[in-house]
Formats: sequence, structure tokens, C-alpha cells
Amino acid sequence: MKNNLLFDFTVDKATKTVFINREFDAELSLVWDAFTKQEILDQWWAPKPWASKTKIMNFEVGGRRFYAMVSPEGQERWSIQKYTSISPKTNFKMSSAFADKNENPELPGSDWDLNFSEQNARPGDPVGRGTSKVSIAIKNESLARLERMIEMGFKEGFTATLKHLEDLLTTLSQRQ
Repeated sequence: MKNNLLFDFTVDKATKTVFINREFDAELSLVWDAFTKQEILDQWWAPKPWASKTKIMNFEVGGRRFYAMVSPEGQERWSIQKYTSISPKTNFKMSSAFADKNENPELPGSDWDLNFSEQNARPGDPVGRGTSKVSIAIKNESLARLERMIEMGFKEGFTATLKHLEDLLTTLSQRQ
């Protein structure tokens, strides 16, 4: 487990975009799977103590993921993600919006651009064991939506969610 992994969270109000860069001490294929496979996504895509529950997921261009973040008391906050571009193991893009339980989106949403890359192993790392980097740009249609996202605690919630992913990747890597 590396303690010096990159984590950067920047809000650019001029472009209405949130930029997130995060390294993980895991192989690229595992990190990619964590973002693209329902059975892994549902284990981490919510800040604790909330849980993620996917109702529909079809990871292909034109496909979608319809899911809820569920509170310990059972409150559900639904969202829909529509996949607009996929380059396996390197990038995918999606639109994301809150929705009601009937899959009606609350617009405007945001456009996500997720890039995945393998970083070089550092001195002392086992052979072939570098880190994987995920770079996310979340572009909002309006400054008002960006500010709403920030006011709702997106930075704190997503930071906790990525920590949840880091812990899961550590567990999954040890099983391999």
C-alpha cells in the first residue's frame, strides 16, 4: 500500500468544470473494471454509510446505468448515466443526471470524461506493479449547477467514495 498516491480536486468556475486526478495502487484492468462493471461499482459508488444499488446497467455506447444511492435509513437518491463514448481501458464519457425512481432525469446534468492510465512502477515496487491513474473532468451546463453540486457536498462525498474504492481495490488486489 502506497501512502503517496496522487489526489487532486480542482473546481474551475470559469469553465464550469470539476477536475479530479486520483492514483490507485492497483492494476489498470482492475481499476477499469471497478468503474465499468456493476458488481464492483455497487460495492463502492457511494460514500459510507450509503450504498449503491444498480437497477439497470448496460456499459456500451448508447447504454446506461440507472442506480440509487441508498441511505442507512432506506432513502434513495436516483441517478442515470448515459454512456456516449467508450475506448476500452483508456476512456469513457457519459452524461449524468439526478432522476426520479421512474428514470425521469432532473436536467440539466453534467458531462463526465474519465481517462485511465497506468503509471510507471517506482523504485522498490514489485516488477510490473505501477499505479493506475484516473483523471475525471465533470463539465456542468451552468455555473448554477456547478455551485449546487459543490453546496451539496460533492467534494467531500466523492473524496470519501474514492477512498472507499481505494480500500476495495486493496482487497481485490490481494485476492489476485
